[in-house]
Amino acid sequence: MTPESAVQLIREAMMMTIWLAAPLLLIGFVVGVIVSLFQVATSIQDAAVGAVPKLAALLAGFLLLLPWMLSRITTYTGSILGDLGRYAR
Repeated sequence: MTPESAVQLIREAMMMTIWLAAPLLLIGFVVGVIVSLFQVATSIQDAAVGAVPKLAALLAGFLLLLPWMLSRITTYTGSILGDLGRYAR
């Protein structure tokens, strides 16, 4: 395995991680901004008011995105295992 192919393999793994994490991070960010705006508008500063909606939104997003995430990760894993002979040299 050449250094260039090792760098390419690591780059692909990092990009797959970003693609899998980005939708959930975006959901958490959007819900966090909305909850913060609500807290500022109503002067409610309870920590549970901020945490519970974010956790619920992340759980719902995870459950909705799980089939897509599994599809992406199984395709990536299949491509890595399919080229295993190339990496073992």
